[in-house]
Amino acid sequence: MDQTKALLDFIAASPTCFHACDNLAKMFADAGCRELTETDFEPLEPGKGYFVRRNGSSIIAFRTPKEKLKGFMIAASHSDSPTYKIKDAAEMQGAGMYIRLNTERYGGMIPSTWFDRPLSVAGRLLCKGEGGMIRSVLVNVDRDLVMIPNVAPHMTRIADPNPAVDLVPLYGDMAAKDTFFSVVAEAAGVKKEDILSSDLFLYNRMPGTVWGAHNEFISSPKLDDLQCAYSSAAAFCEGESMDNAMPVCAVFDNEEVGSQTKQGAASTFLSDILRRVNLALGGSEADYLSAVAGSFMVSADNAHAVHPNHPELADPTHRPEMNKGIVIKHNAAQHYTTDAVSAAVFETICTHAEVPTQHFFNRSDMGGGSTLGNISGTQVSLNTVDIGMAQLAMHSSYETAGAKDTDYLVSAMKALYAARLIPSSDGYQVIFA
Repeated sequence: MDQTKALLDFIAASPTCFHACDNLAKMFADAGCRELTETDFEPLEPGKGYFVRRNGSSIIAFRTPKEKLKGFMIAASHSDSPTYKIKDAAEMQGAGMYIRLNTERYGGMIPSTWFDRPLSVAGRLLCKGEGGMIRSVLVNVDRDLVMIPNVAPHMTRIADPNPAVDLVPLYGDMAAKDTFFSVVAEAAGVKKEDILSSDLFLYNRMPGTVWGAHNEFISSPKLDDLQCAYSSAAAFCEGESMDNAMPVCAVFDNEEVGSQTKQGAASTFLSDILRRVNLALGGSEADYLSAVAGSFMVSADNAHAVHPNHPELADPTHRPEMNKGIVIKHNAAQHYTTDAVSAAVFETICTHAEVPTQHFFNRSDMGGGSTLGNISGTQVSLNTVDIGMAQLAMHSSYETAGAKDTDYLVSAMKALYAARLIPSSDGYQVIFA
């Protein structure tokens, strides 16, 4: 339960991907890792921890091996969640008596879950500084600021909410006109006139909670995928590693919109960092390719639990339950990258960690989503397994998962980082520190 509380505190402090990345950076720094930049990739010391950010919303941490690099042990997750992005010209009048905020969808959310609950605004501002400097400033208007009001059933029933009509947040009455960016600037501690541009999003203000007959469930915004991002980072900070393998914790942005950005899993971010580390440690291109061949990735993005009211939606022989361990995700069309090899390797890692596993397949007449494992594989080709924690109401603004499962994932990730994969003509050997 200690990890559960830490997870809920992490999520509460991470209303956007930028805040999540900043909080991960603080975790890595507190664990003794030094921050590098892509323009100043200083000489690396064996056995030391480092981290690099890109766009302020993606982050990769790694610990250099003490001996010649033989492989990378990677956990990858994502920092973003479905939400609504606020447009630059934010304010709109409504019915001649209200001020509303102009937004657009980010990702594939469940729209109805955004109605009638306290929301606020957070993100980053790009502001004018001295001498032509452009500063990036995190902002969180840390109070109940807006609401998306539903329509009473006496008037109409909204079956498919229109984001340009039904899901426009109410900001204030007419007295609120021309005040939105003043409120944002005050929360950020900057002058309104210094704001050059912004990336601002709505977020759900409801705090995370532990509940159920025996406190067996947790509910919170952004469990998909901050549960995996936090767990991977916590394991990295607490765990051990092999002397000739490099643990890597990668958290990418923009998974919810396809990952096709400079900071997404389809970018060169991961391959850039791995190549630069290999070079900094004196390795050749051949050494890098050999290390990749002996590497393993866990693509960690939450999975669907069997729904209590709709069990018919689950596959008849694969029925993940909350609190029953890590879910290994499979798909014949390779929307998940798991195959027999990567499933067997990950099962071996979980057995070593004494962590239970279960398996997810979509029902055969249903399509499913994809995640970042197979996308990342277009840049760094290695054995990869797709996993997650079983949860309900994925892509809701308030999701539910098992109270035990964060601890399971932290334990499994510690075992991952402490392992090394050795391929051979007969198969694969997994050894542990």
